[in-house]
Amino acid sequence: MTKILYDVETIKFSTFFESFTKAKVKDCFKEDSLIVFVVDQGMLAKAIGKQGINIKNISEKLKKRIKVMEFNPDITKFVKKSLYPVKNVDVEFKDSIVYIHCPDTKTKGLVYGRDRERLKSLKSLVKRYFKIEDIIVD
Repeated sequence: MTKILYDVETIKFSTFFESFTKAKVKDCFKEDSLIVFVVDQGMLAKAIGKQGINIKNISEKLKKRIKVMEFNPDITKFVKKSLYPVKNVDVEFKDSIVYIHCPDTKTKGLVYGRDRERLKSLKSLVKRYFKIEDIIVD
């Protein structure tokens, strides 16, 4: 778990998102060309809007791609939700290590992403909120 510092641009994105969707933003950060908003538990549907209209409108206004995630204080549920759209994975947390069990190689590839980019971003995301040493995919 690291100390999170925000720049002015990130704060502007966060306040704009909150005022537009009326959903409480827990965190906001930029990841390459993507802006990721982490909303409080139970606020995901409100943030997305009917048929994703809020996300579409915000994406058009900011001229950036947007991803919205729901925070969960349970690390296994948080990791599982972070892996969306990958569904059939088992996540367990032992000795400050997160284990992701994949049923087949296709699912494993989806978890890793191209050049392991998805796994790297997942590690940095989880380390923002929880004390972990590593994420192991098998």
